[in-house]
Amino acid sequence: MRYAEGGGLTAERRAFRSQVRLEAGGRFAAGERTAVIAKELRVSERSVERWRRAWPCVPLGRRGRRGSRMPNLQYWRKS
Repeated sequence: MRYAEGGGLTAERRAFRSQVRLEAGGRFAAGERTAVIAKELRVSERSVERWRRAWPCVPLGRRGRRGSRMPNLQYWRKS
């Protein structure tokens, strides 16, 4: 069975999860370890690892072959 958009979560819960992902993103930038982030945000390490891989880490001044296009942040802005 496939879930509808949002995986069966209420709008309130989706917004909460989005805030947790954004908090994790800030911690990625600060260089915190996965286990520490997971424990403090009360999520699984696997989730944090998945978010870390999806987090757009593009160093300033370094552009790919697409010129000045910024990475897609849509995943992190879901609500």
